Amino acid sequence: MVPFNWDVYVWIPRRAPEVLQAFIDRYVDAEDPGEERLAAFTRTYIDAAPADTDAAALAELVFADSDGFTLYLNSPDHHGAMITITDDGGAVLGLTLDGPDHLPAVRQRAEQMIDQLRREFSSPAGIAGAELPPPRSRREWHGEPTPLRVGTLDP
Repeated sequence: MVPFNWDVYVWIPRRAPEVLQAFIDRYVDAEDPGEERLAAFTRTYIDAAPADTDAAALAELVFADSDGFTLYLNSPDHHGAMITITDDGGAVLGLTLDGPDHLPAVRQRAEQMIDQLRREFSSPAGIAGAELPPPRSRREWHGEPTPLRVGTLDP
């Protein structure tokens, strides 16, 4: 069987700059973040001081059918890190764990990672699954079938 990575996500109801910065500081490779638009993201969503070119740089990432986007970043301790800006004012923070999707140990690691991220970022809910794309809205969060779902989102 081909090994799949497990993606673990937590929902952040409000895009608080300090939460986004804490996630970057803890889970993104500072030496090689893997995405040149991270600086534009930081100026726009964390520092609230975007450069003239930042809106255009981030617009390249926007999904065709929404206003949201995802930054796919390198992580020093995980296969990858993701920050998704959702359509509805929230954010989804994610990490990718290496491992075949059929191993109980990988599911257990995903459960532990959800618990850790929920505590660390005061998240009400988390999901995980093999090769799971990041949800871009509450509707997608609720509609995405996942093998692991913890907590709930307020409507």
